[in-house]
Amino acid sequence: MTMTFINLAVRDLTTAAEFYRALGFTSDQAEPAGDSMMLTISDTTRLMLHVRSAFETYTGVAATDTATSREVIVGLSAPSREQVDELVDRATVAGGETLGPGTSNGPMYMRGFRDLDGHQWSFLHMAG
Repeated sequence: MTMTFINLAVRDLTTAAEFYRALGFTSDQAEPAGDSMMLTISDTTRLMLHVRSAFETYTGVAATDTATSREVIVGLSAPSREQVDELVDRATVAGGETLGPGTSNGPMYMRGFRDLDGHQWSFLHMAG
C-alpha cells in the first residue's frame, strides 16, 4: 500500500497541531516532541509538521514565504459537498482564512482555505 506524507513548515508545532485537530486530523502525540510532529489524515495519508528550521534542514533550501508565494496547494477529498463546507468552516473557526464560497466545475465541488501558516488547502467532492 502506498502512503502519502504531506510535509509543511510551521511557526509553532503546538498551535498548528491544534488547528489540524480542529479539522479532525489525529495524532498519537499529545504534544510535539522535538522539531516535528505527525498527524493522521486517513489510513494512507499523514501530515508532517516541522518547525521552519527543521523543514529547511530536510529540503536544503529556505522554506517558502507563504505571505508572498505558494509552494503547493494541498487537495483532499470529502464524501459530500456538505462535508467540504463543514471542513472549511471548521478551518475558519480555528483561525484559518477562507478563500470564498465553494465552486462547482461539472461533477466537482471545491472550496479552499489557508491555514495558520498561509499554506493553501482545498477540500473537494466528486459527484457520481
